[in-house]
Amino acid sequence: MKNNLVLLFFLALTVSVSAQSLPDRKETLEVMKKVNGYFMKKYADYTIPSFYGRVRPSNIWTRGVYYEGLMSLHSIYPREDYYEYAYDWAAFHKWGMRNGNTTRNADDHCCGQTYIDLYNICPQPEMIKNIKLSIDMVVNTPQVNDWWWIDAVQMAMPIFAKFGKMTGEQKYYDKMWDMYYYTRSQHDETGMFNQKDGLWWRDQDFNPPYKEPNGEDCYWSRGNGWVYAALVRVLNEIPSDELHRQDYINDFLTMSKALKKCQREDGFWNVSLHDPTNFGGKETSGTALFVYGMAWGVRNGLLDRSEYLPILLKAWNAMVKDAVHPNGFLGYVQGTGKEPKDGQPVTYKSVPDFEDYGVGCFLLAGTEVYKLK
Repeated sequence: MKNNLVLLFFLALTVSVSAQSLPDRKETLEVMKKVNGYFMKKYADYTIPSFYGRVRPSNIWTRGVYYEGLMSLHSIYPREDYYEYAYDWAAFHKWGMRNGNTTRNADDHCCGQTYIDLYNICPQPEMIKNIKLSIDMVVNTPQVNDWWWIDAVQMAMPIFAKFGKMTGEQKYYDKMWDMYYYTRSQHDETGMFNQKDGLWWRDQDFNPPYKEPNGEDCYWSRGNGWVYAALVRVLNEIPSDELHRQDYINDFLTMSKALKKCQREDGFWNVSLHDPTNFGGKETSGTALFVYGMAWGVRNGLLDRSEYLPILLKAWNAMVKDAVHPNGFLGYVQGTGKEPKDGQPVTYKSVPDFEDYGVGCFLLAGTEVYKLK
């Protein structure tokens, strides 16, 4: 009897701790609303191009990632102003890409993820006409080497999955795998994915023999975050019996184990995952993408809850506490680039060259944390 009582006590304690460990959903929603509200107020005119180095229209990848996050927020908290801010932006750009329908560039394609999401809410043929023409052109040509930098996997790969789901045509899934596999395993002979370490080199400039100052391989945080998020967004779309679903899951699980090992004590991840001395310190965009992936993995039963929930909640709570300003500005976001030294400094007060993608990553993470039960 005594042993049974002890067992019941510990079971009750475990349930209590598990329930208490999840952040209050209302608070999670409020912090997302605050961060997004700051951005929408500052960038109320979505038509204005950027002027960093050169003029870029507002449908570039950085803004596309923001709208991915906004549409995720809208999915759990539908608001007319959120929808209109996305719809009017897309309509202003005539539902097109910055380099037209013949572009093969993944950065150009990124905006198409939001076009498709908007189409799925209220279908109008013009919403997806251009992005489908561009993706169909890629599908119907033999090249598979377009995604030579790993950021590209997130920018474009989910679109193939979305069209496969929408049309039921296997060709989108097949081409998606061929392009992903080339980047993963064939580009620059070895591919970009080091299965031994469970992490990705950003592009061939960082493949061995390139090393970080401490002698480790260079694994850029946000670059790995892009791939991790892409795997989530693809797995969200493809059917359970898709030929390569388990391959994507295996890579997701391998990355999860690797990311768990290199989390900072404060909950964030460094810009350089294996060298905390190379521009070390808190970084929000990569951290948010890892939270997004881990929360999704826990929620969908791919990651062990007891093992990964503390990791992702530690990271989420750290971002909310240390990165979110009272007015909603998001600190510790590394500016654009491709390695730890780029986009510096990364501090609480520093403003990155583009604010949009950091907000998008944060909203993706927050939406998945909000969904946890």
